[in-house]
Amino acid sequence: MTIESTGKADHPGAIRLGMVGGGQGAFIGGVHRIASRIDGDYQLVAGALSSDAARSKASGAELGLAPERCYADYNEMAQAEAARADGIEAVAIVTPNHMHFPVAKAFLEAGIHVICDKPLTSTLKDAEALAEGAGNAGRLFVLTHNYSGYPMIRQAREMVQSGTLGAIRLVQMEYVQDWLTEDLESSGQKQASWRTDPAQSGAGGCIGDIGTHAYQLGGFVSGLKTDTVLADLTSFVPGRRVDDNVSVLLRFEGGAKGMLWASQVAPGNENGLSLRVYGDKGGLEWHQEQPNHLWYTPFGEPKRLITRGGSGATPAAERVTRVPAGHPEGYLEGFATIYREAAEAIRAARTGASVSKDVQFPGIADGMNGMRFIDACIRSSNEGAVWTKV
Repeated sequence: MTIESTGKADHPGAIRLGMVGGGQGAFIGGVHRIASRIDGDYQLVAGALSSDAARSKASGAELGLAPERCYADYNEMAQAEAARADGIEAVAIVTPNHMHFPVAKAFLEAGIHVICDKPLTSTLKDAEALAEGAGNAGRLFVLTHNYSGYPMIRQAREMVQSGTLGAIRLVQMEYVQDWLTEDLESSGQKQASWRTDPAQSGAGGCIGDIGTHAYQLGGFVSGLKTDTVLADLTSFVPGRRVDDNVSVLLRFEGGAKGMLWASQVAPGNENGLSLRVYGDKGGLEWHQEQPNHLWYTPFGEPKRLITRGGSGATPAAERVTRVPAGHPEGYLEGFATIYREAAEAIRAARTGASVSKDVQFPGIADGMNGMRFIDACIRSSNEGAVWTKV
């Protein structure tokens, strides 16, 4: 028995979920499966869990899937599931980046909702084609920027929207790790190998893998849209084919300024995602490694600590809070929030009902913003770090 066992759906309205990728030896597939089950909204019933037929079957068997619904090919899965009366309603795509486009396209064309890991695709051209296809398909497209599901991030966004910080002037985004400090990809380590292979990750390495998380978070909270960027992308590890350190200056529409630093070669950092937003009336500061804390400083007053589930929590934060104050709530629950929001939209789509305005999840627009950001940063850096339109 495994904690990922699909078991019985928690209620009759559970959404039938399929998965592409995420088989034996994969990391993010397990994260998605756990997250989809936290609130009882989904039941995993089918999968093409590996491009290797035998491994796909074995992976499905470990998860308790019916043998006939363990597919060797995502195209076969899309067509077969679309033809079943009890076929999947949504598919989770947890493959390397270069497979996001063809897999999402196949399922959208089969009339199946898509929940996809970020970034949207490996190239801007594919992203544009996917965005057009998703618009024509009339199905939901959800992008799992999980950090936007954290309660204190929802609170920060609400505080900015309510004018608590006044006019936004500065946004500081940072995502720092150290796991690629050495040439890990040469050892054959799976996660490093595909993330540093431009054929699979896309032309952006660190900028696409974690830089887009920081960028999406900054835009989600501040509400600002980027006009131009000045980027310096570096590959410090000899022989590495993609960037592993990124420094970006941003100019937002309306005059606000921003800075983004992302690195996977900064020893001593594990998952250092941080966000700071400053307006003319005050500032906010949040660190992913202490996700239940949000620091708020009204100008000229002492810094205040707002805690998840505490007395200062706003309705936006309370809506996505699951456990009492003082208990850790973070990474898995952030993914679960995106899945829960998607579930509300999928259930509404079943009947043509409208979705509550409180339901928020990243979608095609967020994915396109991220891909345009990656593209602009690469162009800027390649041209000698010059200001470049996004």
